[in-house]
Amino acid sequence: MSHYDDPFRGNFDSLEEFADHISELLQCPITIEDANHRLIAYSAHDDYTDPARTATIISRRVPEKVINSLWKQGAIPALLRSREPVRVAAISEVGLGSRVAVSIWKNDEVIGFIWALETDRTLSKEDMELLKKAAKAAKNKVLQLYMRKNKKEERVQELFWKLLTGHMTTEEEIKESFATMQIPAAPLFSVIVFRFATEITREIEKQISYLLQTTQQIQLLLYTTDRNDVILLAAPKSMNQPLKELHMFIESFALKMKERFHINSVQSGFGSIYETYTSIEKSYQEALTVLKMKEKFPEQICSIYGYQQLGIYQFFDLLLKKKRQGEFINPSLTKLQAYDQKHHSDLVKTFEVFFDHDSNVNETAKALNIHPNTLSYRLKRIAEIAEMDLHDMNQKVKLYIDIKLAKYEALH
Repeated sequence: MSHYDDPFRGNFDSLEEFADHISELLQCPITIEDANHRLIAYSAHDDYTDPARTATIISRRVPEKVINSLWKQGAIPALLRSREPVRVAAISEVGLGSRVAVSIWKNDEVIGFIWALETDRTLSKEDMELLKKAAKAAKNKVLQLYMRKNKKEERVQELFWKLLTGHMTTEEEIKESFATMQIPAAPLFSVIVFRFATEITREIEKQISYLLQTTQQIQLLLYTTDRNDVILLAAPKSMNQPLKELHMFIESFALKMKERFHINSVQSGFGSIYETYTSIEKSYQEALTVLKMKEKFPEQICSIYGYQQLGIYQFFDLLLKKKRQGEFINPSLTKLQAYDQKHHSDLVKTFEVFFDHDSNVNETAKALNIHPNTLSYRLKRIAEIAEMDLHDMNQKVKLYIDIKLAKYEALH
């Protein structure tokens, strides 16, 4: 077969024509993807194609469930390590037939993939060599796509920072910019911030970008990085339970960073969900507030991600400012603090934990590692010393907030 010696000598007008040529040589359907599994070319339809390929062509991206399965099976990790073709066994649960795939490399970086679907024949060793040659020949055309994409991304990044810092003040101006840069519109959105333990390196940024570009749990409108932070403008896909959707996406992102790239300790927060783009800066500041409070109160709000779910913690900066201006004090707290200091007791902590556990005696006693009777005695002493009614919700809430605020002030 002489065409195997140099099957890609000629010029190809497009990657589609290139995909068709590979398909003719191998007698099987071909798809070409970028590094984030977005479809950039595919060969003309044959008599047979599996459901995974059909879904990829329709949505112009590989379905997330297929990507997850390929990670679990080990196919994608192998493709990110090797320049050799990788045989991929069928995964019937996600509609994936048997395939052979090869990575497209630029120096030491994978910039795309070629997938050959084995329909009525198994690719031979000679076919595998042809796929390797195809990957080398595809490099320049895929790079051209990347160059055009990078120029657009620079303009998009500048736009996003203008929005995050409040430098675009009218809805009309923002919508016009979105339309010009082909950024999809969304009826609802929120700003999400992922904070990493160390500054984000180029390698980690590639891994983050991969996860964000392949997710289909939310609609990703814009994203950028800032030292340790990854900042997203995200739209929930459902109008019914948007908070739950964002919550699930955040947990999924952190889990995949851990499982696939061995990166732990990602802190997360998102701002309120808004309908007007002029609120992007506000949502961003709220997301930062969530992260700030999680740092100050790691145990109490470790499972909270959204600003709307912060409750009383939303107001701490405002309350602290008022307190420092001498506008209010809480005599009940002052008395309890003085008693604890004099008698080396833990009445303030006891009340705080009691309220943390929704006034549940058994759960509080367990958390404090004391007998319920001991807790009842302490609560009685708290009421006497603080001269307050523990059945009065207003008094209890006020004391609880002031205890938390005192801790917050001590951390500043």
